[in-house]
Amino acid sequence: MKALIERMAKALVDLPEEVSVGEVAGERTVVFELRVAKTDIGKIIGKQGNTARAIRTVLSAAGTKLGKRCVLEILE
Repeated sequence: MKALIERMAKALVDLPEEVSVGEVAGERTVVFELRVAKTDIGKIIGKQGNTARAIRTVLSAAGTKLGKRCVLEILE
């Protein structure tokens, strides 16, 4: 899952070397913390949040298959 988020984010940004994904695992929920360069935040979020929503949808679908609830937080 972590690799999936990292790969999607690196494809979207101008500075792929600045992309990092952290993982905080709970009992039934996993929180993924995505960090990108400040100049790339807009590219990850997208117009009206559409890109971020799409990434979260893919993550949610993959998490459902594994039986876990996955949450994506985009951090500065």
